[in-house]
Amino acid sequence: MGIRLKFNLVMLATFAVGITAAGLISHRMLQDNAREEILHRAGILMEAALAVRHYTVNEVRPLLAERMKEEFLPQSVPAYAATTNVALLRKRYPEYSYKEATLNPTNPASRATDWETTIIDHFRNRDDARELVGERPTATGPSLYLARPIRIRNIGCLTCHGEVDNAPQTMLARYGRANGFGWQINEVVGAQIVSVPMSVPLQRAEETFRTFMVSLVGVFLAIILILNILLHYIVVRPVQRMSAIAHEVSLGNLDAPECEARGKDEVASLGQSFNRMRRSMVNALKMLDE
Repeated sequence: MGIRLKFNLVMLATFAVGITAAGLISHRMLQDNAREEILHRAGILMEAALAVRHYTVNEVRPLLAERMKEEFLPQSVPAYAATTNVALLRKRYPEYSYKEATLNPTNPASRATDWETTIIDHFRNRDDARELVGERPTATGPSLYLARPIRIRNIGCLTCHGEVDNAPQTMLARYGRANGFGWQINEVVGAQIVSVPMSVPLQRAEETFRTFMVSLVGVFLAIILILNILLHYIVVRPVQRMSAIAHEVSLGNLDAPECEARGKDEVASLGQSFNRMRRSMVNALKMLDE
């Protein structure tokens, strides 16, 4: 087995270990970065919905207070305002979704589904839980959700959702008396849930991973090629020359040329030592012939 073959085997083994480790680490990092990107988008959408809710409570509802005595206006409801604004956003970004899922809503459209009920129960059973992040399968692929509890902290909410008889008549005329009542102060009645698809960011992460791995393999192969060229000119070829000269001298050819030994590296030092040994051997053979 030649020195070049041994060198390449060692390099390939090193490459296999290195590429495997780099692949595992980079793939994990890209997947984590993609998930963080998705979570960041979900957080932005959640904060936007909260901002609309606060604006509705502080700016819109007071302006509609007088009209509410004659007609119930859903525009004064924070959940309606947030959901409507996100619905407008979804016309351009239909993959995003926002819902204020409630166990006992006034509007049936806000009633929690089975998987949303599981999230609400999580908050109802854990008073210290402020946020929940998870993944769930959908028809278009995995989706990441960000959820926060809807907890009744403002006693003013009970005006519409406490006892049925205390609710505004305009509201009862619009939604009826069957749903959305009996809420209690500090009770978790639902959850704000933002869902963001994971397919596109994960696909981009996979494409980036493939590009990185192909580039890494290309760079490594280029390095092997360059090292093989250097190995040939710096080590293999000088050693082959010394071997050929030694073979000629061993066959009695005392006129064989000396090996060129230029430079100050180890191979050049070996060549110089070889030439001294050759000259000593030639002189010794000539003395024996005399």
